[in-house]
Amino acid sequence: MSREQYQIPTGSPTIGAGSGTTGAGSFNASVARDYESGGTMHYLCGDCAVRVPLEKGAPIRCQKCGARVLYKERTKRMVQFEAR
Repeated sequence: MSREQYQIPTGSPTIGAGSGTTGAGSFNASVARDYESGGTMHYLCGDCAVRVPLEKGAPIRCQKCGARVLYKERTKRMVQFEAR
């Protein structure tokens, strides 16, 4: 898919109540607003794979298991690189 063909995803959030997962082509508007406004960022725990919300200055620790290894979630935006 070329950059010119790419359409920005729009629509209502598709997260189910408490499911915590989205489809491959879905777009969650509330998460995008959080990222842009500098509010809460979401990370994945390295031990229990729970989605952990963190605010600026909060201790880096999973709220469920107490692990300190958190991974940043992959972006929902299309990322494309040119290879030579």
